Amino acid sequence: MSTTAEKLVELRKKLEVAKEPSGEKAILKRAQKGIPSPRERIEMLVDPGTFIELGGLAKQPGDPNALYGDGVVTGHGMIDGRPVAVVAHDQTVYGGSVAEAFGRKVQRLMQYAQRVGCPFITINDSAGARIQDAVASLHWFGLMCRGQEALSGLVPRISVMLGKCAAGAVYGPINTDVLVATKDSYMFVTGPDVIRDATGEDVSIEELGGAAAQSEYGNLHHVTDTEAEAYAWVRKYLSYFPSSYGQQPPLVNPGIEPETTDSDRALNSIIPDADNAGYDMHDVLLKLFDDGDFFEVGEQRAKNLITGFARVNGRPVGVIASQPMVLAGVIDARCSDKGAHFIQVCDAFDIPLVYVVDTPGVLPGVEEEKIGVIKRGGRFFYSFITAATSVPIVTVVIRKAYGGAYALMGCKALGADIALAWPTARIAVMGAEQMVGIVGKRQLAAAGDNAPAVRKQMIDFYNATVATPWIAAERGYIDAVIEPAATRLELRKALSLLADKAAPPNPRKRFIYPL
Repeated sequence: MSTTAEKLVELRKKLEVAKEPSGEKAILKRAQKGIPSPRERIEMLVDPGTFIELGGLAKQPGDPNALYGDGVVTGHGMIDGRPVAVVAHDQTVYGGSVAEAFGRKVQRLMQYAQRVGCPFITINDSAGARIQDAVASLHWFGLMCRGQEALSGLVPRISVMLGKCAAGAVYGPINTDVLVATKDSYMFVTGPDVIRDATGEDVSIEELGGAAAQSEYGNLHHVTDTEAEAYAWVRKYLSYFPSSYGQQPPLVNPGIEPETTDSDRALNSIIPDADNAGYDMHDVLLKLFDDGDFFEVGEQRAKNLITGFARVNGRPVGVIASQPMVLAGVIDARCSDKGAHFIQVCDAFDIPLVYVVDTPGVLPGVEEEKIGVIKRGGRFFYSFITAATSVPIVTVVIRKAYGGAYALMGCKALGADIALAWPTARIAVMGAEQMVGIVGKRQLAAAGDNAPAVRKQMIDFYNATVATPWIAAERGYIDAVIEPAATRLELRKALSLLADKAAPPNPRKRFIYPL
C-alpha cells in the first residue's frame, strides 16, 4: 500500500508530464516555428497568475498510449478582473485535432461559461477532426458546435485564429461573435492539395485561406501582426461588453469634458463645401466620443461602412458610420452583411447604437444583383428593426442620406429613437445629379447650347430647396438640426434619456431573415 508521500510524488510526476505531453519533441517543434505553448498563449491573454486549468489529466479512453490533455488546454482566468473561460489548442499533441477527450473538455468549459455567465474565448490552432477516431471525432465536433448555440447571445464569444485551422476546426470559430487572426494564419474547409485532387483547380494557400484573403471574404474581423497584438485586441474588445447578457459593461471615465471643447468646434468646418469632395469619417468619429477614442471592428472588409465601439459619457456604444473615402460611402451587399452582424452583436448585449450618416445610396449594378444585394440589404434592414425594439438608437446625418440608404442607416421610420442632422445634411430620394438625369431630360434637351447653365440651375435649386435637412425637420422625421460642435454633448443627452429603454413583450417565437 503506497503512502501519502508516494502518492504526492506520483501526482507531481503526472502534472509535470501533462504540462508537456509530447516532451522535448514538442518544445523543439515550437522553437523551430517560433510559437508559444498553449499555456503560454493563455497567460499572454489573461491577467497574470489568474489561469486555472481544468482537465489537464484527461486522456483519450481505451488508448494505453494516449497523451494527457488530448490536444487542448481548457480552464478559466480573469481579464481586467472579470472571469473568462479559455480554450487553447495544442498542435504538438495530435496536431490539436478533435477526439472524445478533447470534445468533453471543451463541452464542459462551455457549460461552465453558461452557468457562470462569462465570455468564452478559443485560441485556435487545430488540424480539425482526428482521422483515426473516425465518427467519434465528428460526433464531438457536432456537440461542440451545438454548445455554441447555448452561449450565443448569452456571453461574448471570441475566436483567435493561429496557424492552420482546417476543415471542422473552422466551423466552431465562424459561429462565434468575432474572429481575430494573426497575419500568418490560415483557415479553410479544404486545403490546396485536396482542392487540386478534387477539382483540378490550382490555388495558393494564401489566396485560399490566408488571413488577408479571409478578412476580405468577410470571415475575419481583425488581423494583427503578432499574437501579442491579437490578445491585446481581444482584451480591449471585451472592455466594451458585459460579462453576460443582463449585466452592465464597465463604466469608464464618465463626466469628462462636460463643456464644448476646441475639438468639438473643429467639427463645424470638417465637412467640405463641395458635395463630391471626400473626407475621412474617422476624423469625425474621433471627435464625437469619449477620450477621442474609437475601436474599429471589421476594418479590413467592406471599408465603405465603418463599425466599431466607443464610449459616450463612460458607457459603451456601437457605432455604424458611412465612409465617404471608399465608394463614397455607398451601401452594397458586402457592407450590408458587415452592418447586420454588428447590429446583432450589439443588440444581444443591449449596447446602444449610434449611426453617423453620409451615404449617396445603394450601389447599383449587375454584379451587386448577382451576389444578392437585395437579400443582404434586407438582412441589414431586419437587424436594425429588431434591435430598435429594445436598444437605444441615435442617428446623426452629417451629409448625404439618399434613397434606400437613408432608411438603412438609422432612420426614424425604422425605429431610431432620436434622429439629428447637421445643417450640411442632404436628405432626399436621390442626389441632384441623378435627379437631373431623370427629371430634367426634356428641359435640358430643349435648352440646346444653354443646357450646361440650365443643368447647374436645376442642381442648385434642388440642393437649396429639396435636398436639405429642413423639410425632414419640419415634418418630424429629424428631431433637431444641430451645430456640429454640439454633437458630442447631444449624444450624451440623448443616450441618457434612453437609458431605461426596454423590449416590449414579444407575441411570436422569432422572425424570419431573407436568406
